[in-house]
Amino acid sequence: MADLVAQGVAGKRVLVRSDLNVPLDGSTITDDGRIRASVPTIRTLAEAGARVVVTAHLGRPKGAPDPAYSLRPVAARLGELLGQEVAFAGDTVGESAHETVQALEDGQVAVLENVRFNAGETSKDDAERGAFADRLAALGDAFVSDGFGVVHRKQASVYDVAQRLPHALGGLVQAEVDVLRRLTEEPERPYVVVLGGSKVSDKLGVIDNLLGKADKLLIGGGMVFTFLKAQGYEVGKSLLEEDQVDVCREYLQRAAESGVQLILPTDVVVDTAFPSGDRTPEPRVVAASEIPSDALGLDIGPDSARAFAGALVGARTVFWNGPMGVFEVAAFADGTRAVAQALTEVTADGGLSVVGGGDSAAAVRTLGFDEAAFGHISTGGGASLEYLEGKVLPGIQVLEDDE
Repeated sequence: MADLVAQGVAGKRVLVRSDLNVPLDGSTITDDGRIRASVPTIRTLAEAGARVVVTAHLGRPKGAPDPAYSLRPVAARLGELLGQEVAFAGDTVGESAHETVQALEDGQVAVLENVRFNAGETSKDDAERGAFADRLAALGDAFVSDGFGVVHRKQASVYDVAQRLPHALGGLVQAEVDVLRRLTEEPERPYVVVLGGSKVSDKLGVIDNLLGKADKLLIGGGMVFTFLKAQGYEVGKSLLEEDQVDVCREYLQRAAESGVQLILPTDVVVDTAFPSGDRTPEPRVVAASEIPSDALGLDIGPDSARAFAGALVGARTVFWNGPMGVFEVAAFADGTRAVAQALTEVTADGGLSVVGGGDSAAAVRTLGFDEAAFGHISTGGGASLEYLEGKVLPGIQVLEDDE
């Protein structure tokens, strides 16, 4: 983006694809991390005199306007963070968008309504997607891709617009890519990967790729119970993907043969029901090999939390994606807290600690950690995982393809 700014953006309409997909409770933003992450690029362009036109999505509306997914509260919060009024267009490429953009003066910022209110944004049909991209590109003179959380999507505002306008990587996306390259191209060792979250199927490609690169692979969260089942243990009512048991068994064997330490919890925190409503949790700790038939695992146990933290001592590179348990509930947050704390100590010792976006980033903030205590907190969990799988990210590839 530095080259684009150096060429001069004053008076130009710069279309910025940001990631403003934040959680809402009604119209109240419950975590503004992604909005804050988008500010530096927008501010840099505005201070250079650009007329900044921000496009983004929120949630998964079905290609038509839905008030529940309006970006209006996000635009208001962005204005607070920028310290200036941010105009809001009530549509994405219609009359309101054109009038709002037309009214911008140098250094001013506007947010267009949710780009996914338009079926062309996510269409699998190239022509339909391209037609929408034409209308979107008409609102800008240049394009900056700064929404890392969507660069793994071949969507109109991410991929097709870049083919229609002079383009550049935004500062946020550039920083994300730089960090991910450090994780995949000769990472400083010892290199430890911590994976959690609900489903092992979401992480298969990452595990497959990193079994040959990481020194240690720590697995917790709901996905661990499929690994425990692969070891021959019963897991009660815990989350289980029966169709992945054989795959997990193969990964355990590959890890043993390749010398990678694949570390699973030895104890878990269980309850008889998933925490919800007004029910008071009744947590108890059991051995990972002895989960009662009427219980489900909701966190790694205290012994495992200490072991996981210990496995991170001395690491020079750590990538963490996925909580160790249901961290939103205090009774099942200790495993996730222990991993997060251990990552801050890696950072303090001069190592690189990377929090891989999504629920992991939310957990860091929910549990009260200082974000500055981590080397990097990604804004895109899915994009990070696909990069680490070795997949091509369309939103990055198109920016690097100038043919």
